[in-house]
Amino acid sequence: MQYTKLGNSDLTVSRICMGCMGFGDAKNGQHSWTIDEAHSREIIRRGLCAEDNIAMTPYSALASGRLSRKPGETSPRLEQDAYAKFKYDATRDQDEVIIRRVAELAEKRGVTTTEISLAWLLTKTTSPVVGATKLHHIEGAAKAVDLHLTDEEIAYLEEPYAPHPLAGVMPRTRPQTPRKSTSGPPGARKFNGTL
Repeated sequence: MQYTKLGNSDLTVSRICMGCMGFGDAKNGQHSWTIDEAHSREIIRRGLCAEDNIAMTPYSALASGRLSRKPGETSPRLEQDAYAKFKYDATRDQDEVIIRRVAELAEKRGVTTTEISLAWLLTKTTSPVVGATKLHHIEGAAKAVDLHLTDEEIAYLEEPYAPHPLAGVMPRTRPQTPRKSTSGPPGARKFNGTL
């Protein structure tokens, strides 16, 4: 990993730290030169991760089961999981286009939608987090490793995609409210040796 000086200070930080300082939302208290999430994804993936050999680990690889079923199929989880509904219901119409394309390719290839979805994801990362509560979940994930999509199939799946807004446990960049200082003059912040 490469390191650089932080401005005119004596602090040395990783390039990842420096790079991440530029991502966020300029409207929410960040610097005017901040790059928004949608534009920062490719920079993070290709620049920071590929060059420094850092793996991206997406969670919810099958969108809480939405990419492991054919359009119109349901399950108790799809009906009852309030957290997954919170994350995905706002983009349902947009996602349905992709889900239909995944199902179409699965039928054409004679495989499951899980296999198509994970085979696509494996073209982007080597370490997805896939939840498995049944043997066929593990089998589908294992089969996806040997399923290779063509460039045309990948483009077909990606064409209708638009980034989702962050939802769930991921922090949102928001304006910082001043904290009351517990020591020192008003507004003073104690440096504890870490950034």
